[in-house]
Amino acid sequence: MEFNKDVLNAAQQLFMKKAEDVRVLNVSNLTIIADYFILASGRSDVHVKSLCDDIQKYMFENGQQRLRIEGYRQGRWVVLDYGDILIHIFHKREREFYGLERLWVDGDNCTQITEADVAPKS
Repeated sequence: MEFNKDVLNAAQQLFMKKAEDVRVLNVSNLTIIADYFILASGRSDVHVKSLCDDIQKYMFENGQQRLRIEGYRQGRWVVLDYGDILIHIFHKREREFYGLERLWVDGDNCTQITEADVAPKS
């Protein structure tokens, strides 16, 4: 399955800001609402909001226009809509409860961001 480089870079940005369990799902063959989901977890409400603030800044600096944001005030599950990209930043408990991976992973359409993905290339 192919993954958009800009989407992978955004996911790596979340990982570098200490988001946990960062995954990119290519859902282009499964739904018309987006081509990609980025899923990430924060350790607390404050961490979720901080990740949200950081990724919004990153996306803006990289020419991405946010269309909508939901859930920021509560800091439990924030959804950022960038058209073809939906970024979901969860508090760990909400992510476990809703289990978007169970709903949207279909074969090889998911990749997890790891330390190796963000390590400087020599």
